[in-house]
Amino acid sequence: MNADWRNRYEAARIAAEQAGQFSLQYFDQGIAVEWKSDHSPVTMADRGAEDLLRKTLLGRFPADGFLGEEFGDTPGTSGFRWIIDPIDGTRSFVRGIPIWACMIGLEYQRELIAGVIYLPALKQVFHALRGDGAYRDERRLRVSDVATLQKAHVYYSSIAWFTKAGRDREFINLVNRTERQRGFGDFYGFMMVAQGSGEIMVEHGVHSWDLGAIVPIIEEAGGKLTAWDGKLDIEKPDVLASNGILHDQALRIINGVDR
Repeated sequence: MNADWRNRYEAARIAAEQAGQFSLQYFDQGIAVEWKSDHSPVTMADRGAEDLLRKTLLGRFPADGFLGEEFGDTPGTSGFRWIIDPIDGTRSFVRGIPIWACMIGLEYQRELIAGVIYLPALKQVFHALRGDGAYRDERRLRVSDVATLQKAHVYYSSIAWFTKAGRDREFINLVNRTERQRGFGDFYGFMMVAQGSGEIMVEHGVHSWDLGAIVPIIEEAGGKLTAWDGKLDIEKPDVLASNGILHDQALRIINGVDR
């Protein structure tokens, strides 16, 4: 295993826990909420956690790049870039719902090679390093082998996103052809696919920091993640993750090809 990859991966696991514990002290405490120009919420916990991560990771690896949701992009020269969402699930965080996480993705030469997702309120961590497998805590993860939509579980964030994307009918078509649907949203639906609890997570309205940590975990668990055009691109607002077996079929439905 590449020592530079491993060193950063281990540093990310420590930093995610530190940032998550920082945010946890504000959770369910009536923290003040501000609203950004895109109508998404932000708190002092989001900003403080990202600042902690930036100082910790760049303090150790100063030549690396760093992209965070709250404070933007800082180019680097090493070929590595950290992609950070200090609190994924801020809407849940501010409503006292424990499904939120500190997410750290790591890129090398534009390839996503590691992801760490720490859930402070649930005391869990999902993590993966390219070539080393995906894990929840120390349990190895593997996507399910469900091969038919009739037995598949589908996760999503909000039906409103499909309406905004003009794909609400296509989403309902997918719903009608699957066994169960759950609106877990944010990172959590992706992790349920990675651990084999469901087969499809489909979402619209995402950003690169929403996916940077997720891609290595899904792929190392044996799954597949792409935009709705079938290509991996974390800059696009639409995404579908699956156990791989049902990926192409789900894409055809969400794109209105299979009615």
